[in-house]
Amino acid sequence: MIEVPERLGWWRDRTGGAAWLESLPQLAEECAERWSLRLGEPFGQVHVSLTAPATLSDGGQAVLKLSFPEEESAYEADALTHWRGEGAVRLLEVDRERNALLIERADPGTSLWDVEDDEEATLIAASVLRCLWLRPPPDDHPFRLLADEAERWTAQLRSDWEALGRPFEQWLVDAATAATRELAGSQAKPAVCHQDLQGSNVLKARREPWLAIDPKPIVAEPAFDVASLLRDRHWSIDRAIIQRRLDLLAAELDLDRDRMQGWGLVHALHWGVGPDKIEPDLVECARLLAT
Repeated sequence: MIEVPERLGWWRDRTGGAAWLESLPQLAEECAERWSLRLGEPFGQVHVSLTAPATLSDGGQAVLKLSFPEEESAYEADALTHWRGEGAVRLLEVDRERNALLIERADPGTSLWDVEDDEEATLIAASVLRCLWLRPPPDDHPFRLLADEAERWTAQLRSDWEALGRPFEQWLVDAATAATRELAGSQAKPAVCHQDLQGSNVLKARREPWLAIDPKPIVAEPAFDVASLLRDRHWSIDRAIIQRRLDLLAAELDLDRDRMQGWGLVHALHWGVGPDKIEPDLVECARLLAT
């Protein structure tokens, strides 16, 4: 039986989270039996899902991933299937009842955060994004649409901001609302976007130099998909770093700079503010993007 990492303990404060944590050892054992796996100790640095190294019956290496049943992770398997290993790890097996994925293991698996030079890291991330956007979404895709989601995000943002006692300036909330109204209905050709493409979700690999993991897929214009990258390493970011990333990505990926900046603002506040939380680093990133 595996031991659940302590870093997943915050799930106990979420509805259904405690029961899910208790179920993880049994779920892992069931997946190991179903797919003939030999599991190692779970990765300790995880924060959202349980992941553990797995050895296949033929000696191949993989990763077992068990996720809490929620909307954000519901279509990860579909995104990995859509990308077919181009720019992302391959999907080997899926068990939707258990919210379990068996995925290709990126080896050696060091993250893009190990690349200290910010310009080099940004260009590497851009090359991964370019691969993910190559294949257009099929007509019958299951993914959420940014055009629908963004309006809901900004409405929820204003509601949460009010409930939290207006913890930062109103003009920032107004700016996110205005950006959503301007951008949502005028998007360029859509792609299946990763939505969380930043350094910890880009791993060094042997099959390809770098591969993406942990998508939160959404169908959107590519300019939206750089939002997480613009604020990457947000604990040590400043205006000059964001400006340089915008310049690099506009040139490298042929994206509209203003649209990247607008979506970056909207997404930073969407992920930085909730009904019972505020993440000052993300609010500061939104502030830098808005100005």
